[in-house]
Formats: sequence, C-alpha cells, structure tokens
Amino acid sequence: MLKYLQTHRELSTLLAILLLFLLPWLLDRQTASLQLVGMIFGSAQIAILLAMGATLVLLTRNIDVSSGSTMGLCAAVLGILLNQGMALPLACLLTLASGMLAGLFNGVLVVGLRIPAIVATLGTLGLYRGLMLLLTGGKWIEGLPEQLKTLAVPLFGGLSPLGIMVLLIAVVMMVFLARSAAGRNFYATGDNLQGARQLGVPVHQVRLLAFTVNGAMAALAGMVFAAQIGFVPNQTGTGMEMKAIAACVLGGVSLLGGSGTLLGAVLGAWFLTQIDSVLVLLRLPAWWNDFISGLVLLLVLVIDGRLRQALARRLHRQRYTRFLTPPVRKKSAAKARSTSATRRGATE
Repeated sequence: MLKYLQTHRELSTLLAILLLFLLPWLLDRQTASLQLVGMIFGSAQIAILLAMGATLVLLTRNIDVSSGSTMGLCAAVLGILLNQGMALPLACLLTLASGMLAGLFNGVLVVGLRIPAIVATLGTLGLYRGLMLLLTGGKWIEGLPEQLKTLAVPLFGGLSPLGIMVLLIAVVMMVFLARSAAGRNFYATGDNLQGARQLGVPVHQVRLLAFTVNGAMAALAGMVFAAQIGFVPNQTGTGMEMKAIAACVLGGVSLLGGSGTLLGAVLGAWFLTQIDSVLVLLRLPAWWNDFISGLVLLLVLVIDGRLRQALARRLHRQRYTRFLTPPVRKKSAAKARSTSATRRGATE
C-alpha cells in the first residue's frame, strides 16, 4: 500500500476530492448528487483543458505562464470571426490554429532561441493579452450566435457536447502518454535531457510539440469559455495559467520535469474547481472564495508533502535496512576472542 501511494501521487488528490464532496453531503444530503457532479465538471472543463496542456510542458522541464492570455486571445478571435458571419466549424478551426501558432511561437523562443521558459512566456503573456485588447478595442465581444451556446447545453447525464469533447481528449492524451513510445519521450526529455538525446529522442521536437499542444488546449479552453457564458470579456483568461500550474502540482506533476500523470492534473483541476462550487453551496460571501481556496490548497499540499516525506523515509529504511545494522563493539569482540582462546586451551 505504501509503495502504491508513493508511485501514484494522484491518489491523495482523489482522496481530498472525496472528502471535500462529503462536506455538502453532511450538511444537506439532497445537495450532493449527480447534478452537483455535473455542475462541477461543467465549471472545471476550462481548468482541465489548461491543466492538460500545462502537464506536457512541465513534463519536459519547462513552464508556460502565457496560457491564460492565449486562452483570452483565442476566445476573442472566435468571437470576432463569428460576429463577422463566418461558419462555426471554420471559425473553430481558425481559432484552434491561432492557439497552436501562439504555442509554437513560445516553443521557438525556448527551444530555438534558448530563452528560459519562464522569461519567454512572461513576455508572451503580455504580448498576447495586448494583442487581444488591440483586436477588441478593449471592449467586450457580445452577441455570439446561439449555435455556439448550444454546444455547452447538457444533453444527457449532465454532459454537453463540449464536455464529451473534454473527456475524449483527456482519455486520448492519457493513453498517449502512458502507452506510446512518443508519449514516453516527454518523460525522458524532462528527466534527463542529455541522456534522452543520446538515446535518440528528438528532444527539440518533443518540446516544440509540448508548447504547441499547450496552445491548442488554451484555444479549446477559450472556445468552451465563450460557449458557456455567451460573450467574451476583455479580461478573459486572466490568472488561469496559475490555476492550471497549481492543478498540475496538486496532482503530482513535478515542476522539475519527468514525473507525473495527466490523470493527476485533471484531478487537481477538478479539486480547485470543487472548492469554489462547495463555497457557493455553503452560501459564503464571494470575497471569501480566494482566501479559502488558497488556504485549503496550502493545507492539502502541506499534508501531502509531509505524507510523502514519511513514506519516502520508510521506503528508504526498508531498502537499506541490511546496511544499517549496528557494528560489533570492540569490547564484545575482544571478549569473544578470549573466550574462544580459553576453549582451545582447555581442549588441548
């Protein structure tokens, strides 16, 4: 069991989700239902998409803090194209291409120009946010067509077409990372860059792909956002990059690269969204949300970190027990030699 906990870091996040779900159930058993699960999933779709993209970048020992701005830019592109009368499928494809281009540009800065990822993406964070404001004139984009809004309407089981899309993308990416050789290249690149290069892993292409997919996930998050609320504010996506990174860390994805699972990132995004939903159900004032969310997140991370340290120490002791046996004391050894000499003399 301890070894399982050590190798499956997302389990602690799942336990936190279950414990947090028990809180509204204890207060009002009619509140905790499948409807609540559907509501939380609907609210978590944006964070899940951003967390999945951030996971690929973090696995390669990089970071992207511009995904929130990319999301806002792509939402604005989608709104402008639709309001100009473009067909929804074509507008979505162009929006997706815009996100991939933004992510690829980040990858070129990091891989091609060798600018540190945090510096490069801090620059593009402002660049993409400014480009969004230039495109919109600082105004909100309203009057989006009903065809887009219907994509966020639940069909069955509380799942909307966009929700089904998110689940399918999550399953495909999980299988890709866990079962394919190309997926394992992300782990190899982040764990040991030089070693992966010597083994023939195309590390530059892997890192470029990670940033490009992250941009695509941000574009999809922008589409989901626009469909869910029906308009695009001029601050769309602000701060979402930090929430995505926090979800990854909470789910066990290492900031040092090479370890973590996509499932853990998805659970981390779910947990952060669930905190906000539970606070709404408890009818707490809105200004408490950020404080309590941050406090709960810190508490979970501290407990999780202490648990992992305890598990690591225990596994370390189990592994090296035979090397830690106390040495024989000198007096005991001398006494043993004298006793053996006496016995030999008596025998003679």
